[in-house]
Amino acid sequence: MSSGGEAWPHANAMHTAMGPRITTWKDETSPFDPNVLVKTISKTPPKHPKHPQNMPIEDFTQKNSPPYALSDLPPLIIGGAVFNTQYSEDPHSLPITEILKVAFEKGLVALDTSPYYGQSEELIGNALAKISNEWPREKYFICTKAGRIAADDFDYSRQSVRKSVYRSLDRLKTNYLDLVYMHDIEFVSEDETYEALKELVALKKEGVVKNIGVTGYPVEYLLKVAKASKDKYASEIGPLDAILSYAHGCLQNTKLFELQHRFLQEAGVKKVLNGSIVSMSLLRSGKTHAFHPAPQELKDACDEVAQKLLKEDHVELAELATKFAIEKTLFGPETDKDNHLVWDKHYSVVLGVSSVDELTSAIEGYVHVQANDNAKERGLYERVQAELGSHLNETWPSGIEHSLKG
Repeated sequence: MSSGGEAWPHANAMHTAMGPRITTWKDETSPFDPNVLVKTISKTPPKHPKHPQNMPIEDFTQKNSPPYALSDLPPLIIGGAVFNTQYSEDPHSLPITEILKVAFEKGLVALDTSPYYGQSEELIGNALAKISNEWPREKYFICTKAGRIAADDFDYSRQSVRKSVYRSLDRLKTNYLDLVYMHDIEFVSEDETYEALKELVALKKEGVVKNIGVTGYPVEYLLKVAKASKDKYASEIGPLDAILSYAHGCLQNTKLFELQHRFLQEAGVKKVLNGSIVSMSLLRSGKTHAFHPAPQELKDACDEVAQKLLKEDHVELAELATKFAIEKTLFGPETDKDNHLVWDKHYSVVLGVSSVDELTSAIEGYVHVQANDNAKERGLYERVQAELGSHLNETWPSGIEHSLKG
């Protein structure tokens, strides 16, 4: 399954909730303001026309030399899982170049992909080449993965990991990768994971990879491996730079929010990333993708909640779920002098968008949440979770059995 950004809800569902939007970024003539994440690109008046002036996005357009610290990753990272036939009938038709250009202009200078995501790496590499004059390599982050080849095909051998990394370099048209994860570690033995991480450490020493980490579904197991890397394998691996959890930091499953601080405090992880925030299409009014592994009862419960929310409140569940994940992942109770929420830079959200319009919606959702003016949404969060009942925090099997003792 995907451990990165997933497809945004179908355009029709988003338009039902938000109304038509016309993007005008190509005609934008005013200079990019590094203190503002997003300028209004809708012809309809925005709900919050006065965006915060202290957005926690660093202006990479003014920097001239790498490397950038992992803490410089933006709050929202463009997920590449959507650039794949699993989510799109024709990934080649997606406006990937425009998506990346607009994202970078708005300060979202990071993307996440994987060899497992079909042609995603190649499509992203081609798109990056088209904007290389305006956006040279040192001005953005590339995060990718290794180890997962197909649905039931994994190779965590050191030779394969090295080969995968160099193949990603070629596909993404770069000579280094900012972050490489071992992909979906619950599907292989624990020993295989540590051996693979040792190879990533070697690649890191060579300068080919800047940061390393792991991804997977069972978040408790991610924590165990992260702690062991720091303690048991301190001399060979050491603290992981990042972990990417998916479908555990969302409206239906909040386990990541209970554990994310422990990755920092107990495992020495620098960055915790949250992916699949609408749980791979489970949390939307449209049909859940056929590949989704959730039990049918859970799918039915989520669909019932989504249809009720749309009918009674005129709110798209995917939009609500996105705001929920953004708020719970990125922001704590701290506010600034303007009562805006303050982003904790230890955390980021990976999300997939298939159009500039969807990207704009995601950014507007971020701005709305950060403005700390979402009392209505908070009430809906509680109601939706109550309506899920016993299905709240329900999980599905993923990978092989692992002991959580260690």
